[in-house]
Amino acid sequence: MKVDYLTPQTSQTKSTRPLEAQNLSSSNCQPWPGLIETYRSYLPVNETTPIITLLEGNTPLIPVPYISQQIGRGVKVLVKYDGLNPTGSFKDRGMTMAISKASENGAKAVICASTGNTSAAAAAYARRGNMRAFVIIPDGYVALGKLAQALLYGAEVIAVEGNFDDALTIVREMAENYPVTLVNSINPYRLEGQKTAAFEVVDVLGNAPDWLCIPVGNAGNISAYWMGFCQYHTLGKCDRLPKMMGFQAAGAAPFISGQPIPSPETLATAIRIGNPANWDKAWGVKEASLGEFNAVTDTEILEAYRLLASQEGIFCEPASAASVAGLLKVKDQVPSEATVVCVLTGNGLKDPDCAINHSNNQVKSGIKPELSVVAKAMGF
Repeated sequence: MKVDYLTPQTSQTKSTRPLEAQNLSSSNCQPWPGLIETYRSYLPVNETTPIITLLEGNTPLIPVPYISQQIGRGVKVLVKYDGLNPTGSFKDRGMTMAISKASENGAKAVICASTGNTSAAAAAYARRGNMRAFVIIPDGYVALGKLAQALLYGAEVIAVEGNFDDALTIVREMAENYPVTLVNSINPYRLEGQKTAAFEVVDVLGNAPDWLCIPVGNAGNISAYWMGFCQYHTLGKCDRLPKMMGFQAAGAAPFISGQPIPSPETLATAIRIGNPANWDKAWGVKEASLGEFNAVTDTEILEAYRLLASQEGIFCEPASAASVAGLLKVKDQVPSEATVVCVLTGNGLKDPDCAINHSNNQVKSGIKPELSVVAKAMGF
């Protein structure tokens, strides 16, 4: 078994070895049991909680040398690539907890509003837990890769006129009036699961990073990361807390404007949210960590999206690239010799249309299957 030296250790161990030395031999390797079993002592579960898992978590923390060079001054940048979770996004971390606790409480059905990733995760874990999944999406604003997942997992998908915020209002009312459990990030168990990403970052680095850069949509993930870092810090597993740097798409940036955006617009559909449900929590994180919220344009997001793929070999969805776009935008503020982690929340295959429409490369078609013709097309 090949083990990536940048996948995290279990919560029971903490290595002080340099990253280059953390390559475990196969004789020491144990199967990853999923994030609940790995971090059970830090999560609100007990011996009677049915654990609904797809073995999520344990995603790699990948050095990105080209981006580090763009910052300079000895800064080391790594990306936490949560697009390698079972349904392709960080939402799996929260959903294993939300669905497990729903099952513990006897739920037969769950509901969520979604711009795509939540719907995929909710549908997959609900199916795993033998529950029905109802998904409310804004009509026409969900990437096809995500919609395809939800449908194939068996979710009952309802597209409503309006945006994500309208969909969230409806699902809140449904959960209050009908026998369905809400599994959006206003469900506290979602953030409990998502905080484990911070544990994994510390377990690999041996400490918290100096900066944590993260895309902000509904603002649950920035809140969850801070919960995780603070919990580990309290337990003495890290001796510092990171500056939390949240980045929103310019067309959907309520934290920048200081008020909800009634009609948010951005090609980064995963963060196309104008009224974050976790507004107060996220603002508290910004204040407590001495961090910042900043906006990045769709053009800046696409530049970072292409850079990650073409220079680092990492294919993330557009919204994920907001963290790197933001870092590059404020690079002059990064302290020398700092360690920076950028969170990549979802896989690039979630939105293949964006990749095709905004790639700098195009397919060379109409080429005859002849050696000289193909060689010419290759530039030989």
